[in-house]
Amino acid sequence: MLETIFSNIPASLLTFRITDILDIAIVAYIFYKLSAFVRETRAGTLVKGIILLLIFTWLSTYLQLNTINYLLRNLTQVAIFAFVVIFQPELRRALEKVGRTTFSSLFSQEDNSSAEKIATEIASAAAAMSSRRIGALIVLERNTKIGDIVRTGCSIDSNISSELLINIFIPNTPLHDGAVIIRENRILAARCILPLTQNETLSREFGTRHRAALGLSECSDAAVIVVSEETGKISFTLNGDMSRNYTEETLKKVIMKVLSSDSEKASENTLAKWKERLKWKK
Repeated sequence: MLETIFSNIPASLLTFRITDILDIAIVAYIFYKLSAFVRETRAGTLVKGIILLLIFTWLSTYLQLNTINYLLRNLTQVAIFAFVVIFQPELRRALEKVGRTTFSSLFSQEDNSSAEKIATEIASAAAAMSSRRIGALIVLERNTKIGDIVRTGCSIDSNISSELLINIFIPNTPLHDGAVIIRENRILAARCILPLTQNETLSREFGTRHRAALGLSECSDAAVIVVSEETGKISFTLNGDMSRNYTEETLKKVIMKVLSSDSEKASENTLAKWKERLKWKK
């Protein structure tokens, strides 16, 4: 059997077309999106159960266990029907998301709704901490990876929520001193130590948090949000420049602008890579 398979490989390669590669790539992308969707919902456990039932059904057919095979085949049909009925809301949301998808968003790392959610959670947390004079330092990692900074803190790897961000920076808690690092749509780590700025002409009104925010933005393209413990003012730092006195709404807008810009660049880079590959094939 193996000799037959290997002997047919050269003939298969000769008949292999560019459209076959495109066909495989599309199917792989669909399965990737489906697996990502399943992992994010309650359907994951049920899908695993259906897969196990299909495997056992195939084994019972192969081993000619007729009674077990009959029961498993009927049970599998019921399980698939139950999947459609029980997870109808999730399936509807998935279809709605497909309907809203544009060509450019197929290659982007984050869509607008994701960027808006992240911006909303961060801005809400910053505003709440500002009103209560709770100092905070929140870093948005962008193209420059800051793994060395992440390793100085405590790993969290959690979804972004305003409640969690506020809780991290509550005074006298284990994680409040230092910075929170956000990578893509996850809170990656807390209590991280940032490098201080070397700018000696900086005004003395800037405390350690502001100097740390400027220091990181000078050596990377990360965006840093600072909430002053003394004044409650919210500042935003990018590329070595700091702007101050943000409100919840203005902070949300500037964060969304940064995230949208990163998403567009990622989409453009991906499309450019595909164009280069197509040129190379031609």
